[in-house]
Parts: sequence; C-alpha cells; structure tokens
Amino acid sequence: MPERQKELEGKISYAFLNDALLKEALTHSSKGDLRPSGERLDYERLEFIGDAMLDAIVGALLYTRLPDSKEGELTKLRAQIVCEDSLNRIGQELEVGAFLRIGEGEERSSGRSKPSVIADVVEAIIGAIYLDGGYEEARAFVERVFSGLVDEAIEGKLFRDYKTKLQEMAQKNGWHIEYRTEDQGPDHDKTFFVHLNINGKEKGYGIGKSKKEAEQNAAESFLGKA
Repeated sequence: MPERQKELEGKISYAFLNDALLKEALTHSSKGDLRPSGERLDYERLEFIGDAMLDAIVGALLYTRLPDSKEGELTKLRAQIVCEDSLNRIGQELEVGAFLRIGEGEERSSGRSKPSVIADVVEAIIGAIYLDGGYEEARAFVERVFSGLVDEAIEGKLFRDYKTKLQEMAQKNGWHIEYRTEDQGPDHDKTFFVHLNINGKEKGYGIGKSKKEAEQNAAESFLGKA
C-alpha cells in the first residue's frame, strides 16, 4: 500500500485488509482509471454503499440515544448529521482532500477542496470499511468520527443556514425567491407560517415561533426535496 494511504489509515484509525478498496474510495472519476473489466474506476459505487450505511448507523444511534423522540424528530436530526455540510466538515477534519487521486483538470479547479467531493469521499470510505471489515467496523468508525456531530445535533447546536444556502442556489440559477408570511395567535405567543415561492410557484412551507425560524424551515423543506 502506498505511504499516503497508510497515513490516511492512521487518521481514520482503521487498517484495510484489502487496500484496493481504500484506493477506490479515494479515486475521482477525473483520474481516468479503469477496472480490469474496462469500466471506469472511481469512488461512486462505494459512495452508494456508504450513504446507505451512514443513514442506517446514524439512525440506529439516534434511536438508541433518544428513546422518547418521535420518528419525525429522529428524521430531522439524522438529516442534519448526514448532509453534505456535515460530511464535508468530517472530511476536512480528516484531511481526506490531501489523499485524493484526481485528474489534472480537477486539480486545477480546486477539486481537492470541493465540499461535494469531500462529502462523497467520506461516504465512499464508510462503504469501503463496510466491505472490508463488515458492519461492526463501519459502525465503530461512524460512531467514533461522527460523535461530535451527533452530540451537537441532539443539543440543538448543529444549525444550518438554509436561507443562505437557498439564496446561493437562486443566484446561481437565476431564481426569484419570495417568502410570504402569515401569523396567528396573541402578540406574546404568535406562530408564524411561511410560504416559499420560487419563480412565482410555491416550493416550500415552514412554521415557527418567529418569522426567522419559519423562513428557515420553509427553505429547509425545499432543500430537502431538491
């Protein structure tokens, strides 16, 4: 195994029996590598497995730690933990970008630091660990590496600025965004209802005890479907 892969094994605290799996998890499609069958070799198939494993492991962890929480709350917390922002954060902490095998064009376009790429590689590594060592090894890795994010989510500290993320998407795609707000209840205990319109069509809906919270929830409702 190349020294760089050995170095990453130290960072993730897992030694692969089949080092080809780790190599695959670190290979971007731009590298142009091929499998013996002639098909492209990259991390996307491992990412597919890792995504499913991460959902299952985090879901089981939340189920165990929050015995009184309902399905909707568990789903919301899991979504915060397994989203691209959180996966990118984990990947940055592990410095996986430094170990990526990418093509020259992707290198020039800062592919090693793209949040979407880093997030995908983290999922691919989880998939590789699962195939190499089984469910228990994958579970141990996720619980070890994601423990801080899980704690933050449970404590309500893993906040995502969905409005800003939606605004960035709108600027990129030329969308017109409008938040229409209604409120009910006495002044000291109002509930706000926000309808999110994009290009004149309702695309999201949110409720909150403040206008800001309702707008964030409306943006999140759209981004969760986008």
